[in-house]
Amino acid sequence: MAVKNYILVCGGTACESSKAEDIFQNLVAEAEKQGVASDVQIVKTGCFGFCEKGPIVKVLPEEAFYVTVEPSDAEEIIAETVIKGRMVKRLLYVDEETKGKEFDMDDIKFYQKQYRIVLRNCGLIDPEKIDEYIARDGYKALEKALFELKPDGVIEEMKTSGLRGRGGAGFPTWMKWNFTKQVESDQKFIVCNADEGDPGAYMDRSTLEGDPHSVLEAMAIAGFAVGADRGIIYIRAEYPLAIARLETAMAQARDYGLLGTDILGSGFDFDIEIRLGAGAFVCGEETALLRSIEGMRGMPTPKPPFPAVEGLWKKPTVINNVETWANIPAILLKGGDWFSSIGTEKSSGTKVFALTGQINNSGLVEVPMGTTLREIVFDIGGGIRDGKKFKAVQTGGPSGGVITDKYLDTPIDFDSLTAIGSMMGSGGMIVMSEDDCIIDVTKFYMDFCVEESCGKCAPCRIGTKKLYNILGKISKGKGELEDLERMTTIGEAMKKASLCGLGQTAANPVLSTMKYFKDEYLEHITEGKCIAGKCKDLVHYEVDPDKCIGCTVCARKCPVNCISGERKEAHHIDQSLCIKCGACYDACKFGAILVK
Repeated sequence: MAVKNYILVCGGTACESSKAEDIFQNLVAEAEKQGVASDVQIVKTGCFGFCEKGPIVKVLPEEAFYVTVEPSDAEEIIAETVIKGRMVKRLLYVDEETKGKEFDMDDIKFYQKQYRIVLRNCGLIDPEKIDEYIARDGYKALEKALFELKPDGVIEEMKTSGLRGRGGAGFPTWMKWNFTKQVESDQKFIVCNADEGDPGAYMDRSTLEGDPHSVLEAMAIAGFAVGADRGIIYIRAEYPLAIARLETAMAQARDYGLLGTDILGSGFDFDIEIRLGAGAFVCGEETALLRSIEGMRGMPTPKPPFPAVEGLWKKPTVINNVETWANIPAILLKGGDWFSSIGTEKSSGTKVFALTGQINNSGLVEVPMGTTLREIVFDIGGGIRDGKKFKAVQTGGPSGGVITDKYLDTPIDFDSLTAIGSMMGSGGMIVMSEDDCIIDVTKFYMDFCVEESCGKCAPCRIGTKKLYNILGKISKGKGELEDLERMTTIGEAMKKASLCGLGQTAANPVLSTMKYFKDEYLEHITEGKCIAGKCKDLVHYEVDPDKCIGCTVCARKCPVNCISGERKEAHHIDQSLCIKCGACYDACKFGAILVK
């Protein structure tokens, strides 16, 4: 009997942590229990992207898109959708603006402006079954490269596409490959940089979890194009699900003759192995990554020579990140002209972002290059939580900078972001609201850089610590006006003198926030105030006796019992005991707690 329904269960890390495995198992059990096991195929997929509403379950052909699903919902999904052909309306996504029900995934605003190339298979196939990847034209690009395009044709197609590296630097992919191709060597390597380390970033992890074969196929194509027979995926050990699915995919590809010797009878040999990283942010820098693969401490080395010419074990090495690799099969199948028609003139294709922070719809977003920040934050992201005002977006993680409301209509591409003092980075995008303190956020990024600096060069090792200490002074109300000039001097020196990209960009959050939020720095320094209430040394809480009704909620929520007062009488906060946690402020429904 033919399958009548397909149930797709999100199996990405975020949903897995919210009992997606239990949902999957319960659906399988309920299908058996209700006698429809032969009528339904239940598939665990990769990430759907709409992480804010996970776990997600999608039922085909009804196009029922269920959000925030619980394991206990399995019985009703099978009974209603599979047996009766009716949607479980309480599980459907609710549009917060219209309060109307959305039935089709494509009708949901979160997806409407997205264009999926990298994430084309995520949420649609079982990443642990190679046949499902092949059914969606998987490995056809490799076949085309081997028997039709040949090495020169592959590189020419990449050149036409205009694909630039998605790891942050934006270097033309074809050019890097061509450098390696032209070098005479007895051994060449293809390396996938899956050491995704930016705070809040999970683009590469989700791609590997949802579509590992796209990366394996792309690496084999690159190996054929440049004359390499060995590939290495360098991935941080903190990604166990991605690692497991990669290992499964590699084993299946070998069984199908798509990795190993004499691929597809072409005479081309290429195989891939996995190397685990220990989670050092600096190993995202390509030379530090290569040193780590070689068994040495992950520390950058001066360039030139560049890895494309002299890389792993001093052999020519092509290094690209996961997102870059995932684009390549689609480019070869549809053509470089197709890819270059998407995006902007100098930044073709799409970009994947991890949209997080004070945003209503957090998740994984893939949009054409040139999409504005306003479209990403307010159309796709659904605006700021709790109706708060937009303050800024941090792009590029610890290496990037803030973008204010003045630049909301800036097209998101490599050159436009650089022009306003930020950068694309690997794709982290953290949204801030009026409740965020810019000094507190900047101090967080600088603390991260201090911890992640390898310490090899003095500008980075000393500079990051100096900047962090000055920010600490300012957050405690002990800053001086001269500190602003000091941080500028230190930051500019770090940009010029640091050995690698980490140190050269580590000061960017400081320099960009001082540029766009100087008034907030001055307020902390000259007035000793933190209007967002995040710098505890500059904040104290008081009770407004005219608004306090004596409900005692604040006193019950206080973890240190510093609030006193009789029921139905104005309360009082003992400042000597207050730890400035803000629990009273959050608990009061009458606006009786003042932040001063």
